Amino acid sequence: MRISTQTFYEQSQAAMGSQQSSLLRVQQQLGAMSKILTPSDDPLGATRALAVSQSIALGAQYAATRSQATQTLSMEENTLQSVTTVLQNIKGSLVQAGNGTLTDADRASIATALQSNLDQLQGLANTDDGNGQFLFAGFKSGSAPFVRQADGSIQYAGDQGKRLMQVDVSRQMAGTDDGRSIFQTVQGGAGYITASPAGNAGSGVFSATSTVDVADPNYGKDFVISFPTPTTYQVDMNTTPPVTLAAAYTSGSPISFGGLKITITGTPAAGDTFSVATAKNAGTDVFAAIGDVIKALNTKIDAAGPEGKAKVLNALSTANRKITNAHDNVLTVRSSVGSRLNELDALKVTGDSRTLTDKSYLSDLQDLDYATAIAEFYQRQTALQASQQTFVRIQQISLFNYL
Repeated sequence: MRISTQTFYEQSQAAMGSQQSSLLRVQQQLGAMSKILTPSDDPLGATRALAVSQSIALGAQYAATRSQATQTLSMEENTLQSVTTVLQNIKGSLVQAGNGTLTDADRASIATALQSNLDQLQGLANTDDGNGQFLFAGFKSGSAPFVRQADGSIQYAGDQGKRLMQVDVSRQMAGTDDGRSIFQTVQGGAGYITASPAGNAGSGVFSATSTVDVADPNYGKDFVISFPTPTTYQVDMNTTPPVTLAAAYTSGSPISFGGLKITITGTPAAGDTFSVATAKNAGTDVFAAIGDVIKALNTKIDAAGPEGKAKVLNALSTANRKITNAHDNVLTVRSSVGSRLNELDALKVTGDSRTLTDKSYLSDLQDLDYATAIAEFYQRQTALQASQQTFVRIQQISLFNYL
């Protein structure tokens, strides 16, 4: 069979071109460190690699969100730890203020210390994250949530929005808590708080309210103990229809109603009243509770006799109960923060494990076997060189060389 010179050149060029293309592909794989250069190389593998790459990228975003959530929750935990310390100091000051040997000046000194604690508590409640975003303001994080008013009271200017963060595929988590749920809320089991209005004129002093029968049909209602005369009392129950219990009053004798028991000592004046209300109805604002006791301690009572001391002791009892409830609520919130931090740690372990598995699978799909690729590279390079040398030798063959 005779082969024309043109056909010989075309066939040789096509063969060497194919070998050069194969060699170039191996070089590109080595340069890209991947065995899949285009989806057409392995359509199924390329599709799976794309899905796994997206999963890894999504996992990285979740990891970044978890890191941010951990940062804000850790900052909240540190702040609430300081709040706990302040509230414990306030409770200690209230116990100290109940000492019957203190003078007006002594109580005023304690009131000054409590004012300092109040200012410190407000500062902690207005903690920001270092970027101008206030931790406890809800969605209104651009401005301080607790603002002092002209009358000295502190009002909450934030809202109760929760800034949720997507920390995993199916898990959203609150990165912070709003100020109202921390500083203006009590737990459901906080119990009753007894208080006496500033207008009471007698020397009646109440004790802590104790629960004796939670099955009483009126348990959980609010009550008012009033004294029509110094020797008689009546209990008005906030029920439907209203119920009133009346009896003779004896100083120090227990008064029972609605599954509760309380003791009042001293001599109440005609018209004096004492409210016994659930914690959520008795005022849940810790700032207001501290402010009220500061006013009571700044009142001069040394010349007022037992009636003045009764006002202070009752105010201290009420404040102590409210501060205790606030302290318990902060501890509950801290427990919630700790649980979320623990969950973030667990999610981090799970997320890291999932990412490692995805990366291993992605490596199996597209990573190049360097030993095989290098061997193939030298093989194709040698084959190309052999083809080139063979072509050079053959094109030099001519009958004229043998004449």
